[in-house]
Amino acid sequence: MVKLERLRADHAEALLAFELENREYFARSISDRGDAYFAEFDALLQDRLAEQAAGVCHFHLVTDGEGTLLGRVNLVDVEDGSAELGYRVGERAAGRGVATAAVAQVCRVAGAAYGLTSLVAVTTLDNLASRAVLGRNSFVFVEDVTLIGRPGARYRRAHLGH
Repeated sequence: MVKLERLRADHAEALLAFELENREYFARSISDRGDAYFAEFDALLQDRLAEQAAGVCHFHLVTDGEGTLLGRVNLVDVEDGSAELGYRVGERAAGRGVATAAVAQVCRVAGAAYGLTSLVAVTTLDNLASRAVLGRNSFVFVEDVTLIGRPGARYRRAHLGH
């Protein structure tokens, strides 16, 4: 069972451990966060929590329902009823449907709890797993983009909450 938990200050230790454990794994497909991210983690977390409190972003941890952190799913740059979706699943949970389930849940929450009407997401063309997650969750191709210097695509999903 995949469960979304809204990011809280008491998640700091588990979140930092998750990011450190999966740093090399994530860097294979997206830009590395850099050493400063880890050195300044507590301050950055406080900044994210302030953004969340202001309603400009919504951050979530993905757990297995028993508290084990499997991934993250975030809605950033909330504006005019839309937000950008971002997600990452740790190496141990990859390939088990976690991202697909978490994105489905956040789409429902985005509409029902946050009042959003659409989400956008971008991924590189070679990230087949991410493209599959978006497709399974009714995101449709919008346009070609360049992401971290590589060919990519922007996707959009309207009709949230179902």
